[in-house]
Amino acid sequence: MTESFRRSGEYENHENPYQGAPQHASAPVNPEWPPPPAYRPAAPQPVGAQPVEPGAGWGSPAQSGGARDTAAAGDGNGGGTALLTPVAAEPAPVPPRRRATRGPMALLAAVAIVAAAIGGGTAYGIQELTGKDQVVASSTTTSVVPASKSGDVASIAAAVSPSVVEINATLSGGSSTGSGVIITSDGEILTNNHVIAGASSIKVSTSDGKEYTAKVVGTDSKKDLALIKLENASGLRTATLGNSDGVKVGDTVVAIGSPEGLTGTVTSGIVSALDRDVTVSTDESQGQQQQQQGGGWPFEFGGRQFNGDTGSSTTTYKALQTDASLNPGNSGGALIDANGDIIGINSAMYSAADATSSTAGSVGLGFAIPVNTVKADLATLRAGGSDS
Repeated sequence: MTESFRRSGEYENHENPYQGAPQHASAPVNPEWPPPPAYRPAAPQPVGAQPVEPGAGWGSPAQSGGARDTAAAGDGNGGGTALLTPVAAEPAPVPPRRRATRGPMALLAAVAIVAAAIGGGTAYGIQELTGKDQVVASSTTTSVVPASKSGDVASIAAAVSPSVVEINATLSGGSSTGSGVIITSDGEILTNNHVIAGASSIKVSTSDGKEYTAKVVGTDSKKDLALIKLENASGLRTATLGNSDGVKVGDTVVAIGSPEGLTGTVTSGIVSALDRDVTVSTDESQGQQQQQQGGGWPFEFGGRQFNGDTGSSTTTYKALQTDASLNPGNSGGALIDANGDIIGINSAMYSAADATSSTAGSVGLGFAIPVNTVKADLATLRAGGSDS
């Protein structure tokens, strides 16, 4: 009994340790191993051959004459192969690392979505509190009022009014009142040339009641534009210059200015027409005389003259027409679109200076210089203007 046990064990005999049924039960095959290749059984190894360890693999040809082939020849009927067949049929488990990889990625995606939602909500909250849009995704993309407030006159007025000023110019024989638009925080202001033409001194009042002295930087009488600069100013609220090429007839517009010295007056209407050929005077004395009489700047349209004689020295430009109420003092003020962007500088309006109380008031005939014309002329104005 003992010698028989030693011959079938791990000492002298060195026969196949897997021969017979008991061995495959005591040394189970790892279920994760792939099934062995179907090699033709080989002759048994001679006595003295090195036994195959129970944990050895089946995949290399060098092992083809070892335990697998010996087991196959053990009973003469290919019993070794029959024993391995059900093990190979067991399904391989799904590697857990796939689920681990998917989990963090899905978590990161969810975190990104939540962060984006929170970021958008925060930006909107800031818009609602401040009345100004934050820059999102692109540094060139801004909006003066939130998208939800587009076209709301109250929101537009609240956002843009601090950027519109009243201008009082002292002339040789009187004074002139108009409006202007702040374009830099240190006090560059756009206005009409006819508002400050011939002025010996210029005073500017901001929406918060502060007063500044201003100097002329440059003028362009052919476009009826001027650029002035406040002295000792900083931290001013600037307007956003929009794109007048995108304006359409029927678009909502808001006008802000100081008609008859009524600072910060807001009116609204629509764009009535585009590319109106408006002719204005470039004669400084002509404009001064009309301003002193309390009427609007004289202009010509369709062969007819309004607010007085334009004289012999004139210039013509393409204008936006609006039915928003404009009156003397609105000149140089802002014409604003539904998003709060400046699309024009108000420059001419019909004013019935001799009207009676029953016929007085705006007749809905106003004109503005397109802001793209203004932007194209800005470098010239900063360099002293075309009239220098």
